[in-house]
Amino acid sequence: MPLKDIYDQYPEILDILLLDRTKSTKKHEKNIIFANNNYENFNPKKYKAIHPITREIFNTNIGEKIIPRSHKSKETQKERTRCKAEVFTPTWIIKQQNDEAEKDYVNDPLEIYVKIKWLEVACGEAPYIATRYDMITGEQLPLNEREGFLDRKLKRINGEVNDKLEWQHLVELAYKSCYGFEWSGDSLLLARENLLYTYCDYYQAKWNTKPAFEYFKKIAIIISYNIFQMDGLTKTIPLSETKTRTKGKQMTLFGEILELINGK
Repeated sequence: MPLKDIYDQYPEILDILLLDRTKSTKKHEKNIIFANNNYENFNPKKYKAIHPITREIFNTNIGEKIIPRSHKSKETQKERTRCKAEVFTPTWIIKQQNDEAEKDYVNDPLEIYVKIKWLEVACGEAPYIATRYDMITGEQLPLNEREGFLDRKLKRINGEVNDKLEWQHLVELAYKSCYGFEWSGDSLLLARENLLYTYCDYYQAKWNTKPAFEYFKKIAIIISYNIFQMDGLTKTIPLSETKTRTKGKQMTLFGEILELINGK
């Protein structure tokens, strides 16, 4: 399901995926920004790097340009590599590195295993979290060939749990324990999209039906908090001096954000 389909079928979900939780308040919600100049030539008044990504772009041909790196032109790929050091990792390397990171707790009890916290730095389209498709070819991968650390958790849940409510509870715990940050807004949006569709893939594989909208929305909210926009070198919002702080208090990955997700 492309982003345009989310715009057409679930505009409320798309609005959630576009939110920048580090800048938003209860009264004033703000979106992630483009943070690159790849769209400026379409309309410099709306699509500069500092401008927010809004749902309206998916009613134009701009939305069609937000596609995985593997589908971008070679010129665009080279330009993004040169300007942002953007590269993507083959699935076999992701497997080796995640195997190494996982080896000390792969046999932990299921709930302990799914609650272990992972962070993918400069996550791009988040292949270390969820490898929905091969980063080189763009071809979608079957579930048994996915090597992301969220994939590993969801595979275990699918294999060991047969009660739907327990399944949903453990899947939410898995999502709440997976984090990533990225500079470019289009890549960040694709990462969020990949994690959302990953939920649908494993749900459908387990229950042979689509998830209810309320579950779909809940997962989208978790993703919008845990996969966030940041300059990893300065710990600031890209193209600004604004640090991820509120009211003089340092935000944390595991405190205030998780409390909000848990409804506390």
